[in-house]
Amino acid sequence: MKHLVLNLTLLFIGCLYCAAQSPATEIEKLKLILKEKSKLDAQKQRRIDFLKASLEYKALDLKDQYLINLKLYNEYKSFQYDKAFHYANQLQRISNQLKDPTKIAYAKLKTGFILLSSGMFKETFDTLRTLKINQLPDSVKREYYLLNARTYYDLADFDQDDYYSKIYQSNASLYVDSALKLCEISSFDYAYYSGLKLIKAGDLEHAMLKLNSLIHSHRLSEHQYAITASTLSDIYIQYHQNQVAINLLIKASVADIKSSTKEAAAMLNLAQLLHKRNKTEDAYLLIKAAMDDAVYYGARQRKVQVSAILPVIASARILHEQQQKQMLFFYCALLTILSITIIVFASIIYKQLKRIKAAEKLVLEANATLINTIEKLNEAEKIKEEYIGYYLQIISDYLNKMEKIKSSITQRLTTKKFDEIKILVGNINLKKEREELFSNFDKAFLKLFPNFITEFNAMFPVEHQVRLLPAQLLNTDLRIFALIRLGVNDPDKLARILEYSLNTIYNYRTRIKNKSNNPDGFEAAILSIKAI
Repeated sequence: MKHLVLNLTLLFIGCLYCAAQSPATEIEKLKLILKEKSKLDAQKQRRIDFLKASLEYKALDLKDQYLINLKLYNEYKSFQYDKAFHYANQLQRISNQLKDPTKIAYAKLKTGFILLSSGMFKETFDTLRTLKINQLPDSVKREYYLLNARTYYDLADFDQDDYYSKIYQSNASLYVDSALKLCEISSFDYAYYSGLKLIKAGDLEHAMLKLNSLIHSHRLSEHQYAITASTLSDIYIQYHQNQVAINLLIKASVADIKSSTKEAAAMLNLAQLLHKRNKTEDAYLLIKAAMDDAVYYGARQRKVQVSAILPVIASARILHEQQQKQMLFFYCALLTILSITIIVFASIIYKQLKRIKAAEKLVLEANATLINTIEKLNEAEKIKEEYIGYYLQIISDYLNKMEKIKSSITQRLTTKKFDEIKILVGNINLKKEREELFSNFDKAFLKLFPNFITEFNAMFPVEHQVRLLPAQLLNTDLRIFALIRLGVNDPDKLARILEYSLNTIYNYRTRIKNKSNNPDGFEAAILSIKAI
């Protein structure tokens, strides 16, 4: 009975989430806040610059320097690894000069935290082992226990080993217990780490209730909210309530952006969930943002995690665009066939009309004895005119229908309902479509190979290097070898894709290769150009 009530409660909470927020609306909010990302980061940078300027005052004593360096560390710890590591070292240097055991221990904890954030488990443990906490105040002990707990939990998740992960989780739970004894029951740390311990112990139901209570009954900072929502989303994923998890991860991502947190996994997890739901464009946008954050922060572990999924989502996005182009080409071909059919029938009708007029002229010049024949021809003419009018009405109706379908397609393209498109209407400029296809290919290729042009030019003397126009992404020379880099090496296929003759393709390849610094190894060098 107890479990039934608990399950109903969890189901009710999940339903509330889904009912309260529209996924599409929440995604749009996230996209808007992503556009403000640089401004929010600039605000944080101004705070940092002010603190750095404060360090320039010569009158500062060591205690003041310690406090300012601590503030700089806190600004950087989830923003930039190398800067945070620098200020953690500064804290150790100043605390050693002060010969204050508490500050020395606290500085080492900060170093340990930033090492863990970068995925350096061994270095984190080495740092923590140097601490002797018996004589330290409770606040430092609590942070020491929580950092040990997080290190063991992260190591267990990283190893994913049936034997060692259980040992690490057991160690982490002991440290959590020690930390909770030193936490106020009403504090964020007490509520969050109690819920985290329940998750690791497999008691997802009570963990969900505790974390939901934390989100709704506490005033949390943006960073605290992001951590809690992201952790809670993992539980909903395990319960296969992915929509609730998506809503939580969107909110966590927004909170991370607002707090300029670069060391976070919310956007990475959100991109993976959206990718599973075939939301390719949104997933690609978020995985790119997650990679930008990981690179900016300098977290080795996070970069590895994002790099593992980025190519998968990028490939799905390219495939999605190709499918759209194929569908566009299909409807274009269908429209062309219909247009040709109309032209053929119009030509037939026009020729018939000319014949009728010629026959009418002959009848009018005929003998009075042919009056009966003339009347029949006039009747036939009227029939033909009615037929022309009928057919013109069909053409008119068809054009009106095409206009409505065109409007309908435009609306569905805007809402991305591609499967509802039945007929493509309007005058299609195949040359323009092919140029757009090349432009989209260029953009997609340069996103995968951003250094392609630079490395391509490096294979030539300066006088033979490619010079692109201001708005040009790739020219024909680059595009040929971009396709070769993607594995399209068959001259016939290259000729068909680029709409050149086979001889032209051979001439392009030979001419460009001969201008390079190493003609014999040129194409091998092209194939060795690395993607992101």
